[in-house]
Amino acid sequence: MKIEKYNQRILAVLGTVGVIFLIVALIAFISITIMEHQRFDEDVETGILSDEKIEELQKENKREQVISYENPRLIDTLNSVYIIPVSHKTLNEPEDIGKTLNAFSSSDSYEKSDSRYSSYHYGVFNNLIVYDAKKGLNKNLFDKRVNFNQIKAEYFDNDILVLMKVSEKDTYKDGVINLLDFKKLYIYSFEKKELKDIGIEGMEVVSYKFINDEKDLTILFGIDKNEDGKYEDYNEPTMIKRYDFSSGKLTDVVDEKINSELQKTLEGTKK
Repeated sequence: MKIEKYNQRILAVLGTVGVIFLIVALIAFISITIMEHQRFDEDVETGILSDEKIEELQKENKREQVISYENPRLIDTLNSVYIIPVSHKTLNEPEDIGKTLNAFSSSDSYEKSDSRYSSYHYGVFNNLIVYDAKKGLNKNLFDKRVNFNQIKAEYFDNDILVLMKVSEKDTYKDGVINLLDFKKLYIYSFEKKELKDIGIEGMEVVSYKFINDEKDLTILFGIDKNEDGKYEDYNEPTMIKRYDFSSGKLTDVVDEKINSELQKTLEGTKK
């Protein structure tokens, strides 16, 4: 009898401990999920304002965002050429456009250590400056309003290419040009000193890959099937194209006949 009571107490204690553990684990899971969701929202909301929002502010001679520079990153060691990412800050409240006090700020929040040998740079950017330290010259790559969050440098024997997936229109119509909107691929050549853009209307550049040691690429495009202005990878398809760097032409990797046969096989209409 005593043994049975003892066993019942042990089971009750273990059951209580188990319930407490599950509750703590559930709370921790919910907290992590909320934090990740908030972080994603913050990353998305750091885009630049849409053209419509800008027009509203300009009617009142106001602005809500100001330019912010990040530390130069060495790209071409031999020629001492740097890139300077141009970011922005969203003000707590709109200010007059003519106001100059604190209109420009600098930020090194993404530059925690020397990244001169890194080929990737992450942040929230709206332009990029190429700075020639030897000649004391600099140029900005974009003359329009854009938004991007990654800069990649690819090194070739005779060239350095800087690649960016860039949003330039508020395709999702949420008032902000950010990572939810369709993105084009922009490529800047240090050898030719020119900027190329690659995109298809109504599609998203999802990813890209260089073909062997060539400058030609394969590019994966996301198709906006529901036409809501953004690509959702969990239920919208992709197509693959080849980009010829020299000619600037996009061609199909999978020909139409094979594509049609695969689709018919999938949907069961192939006879």
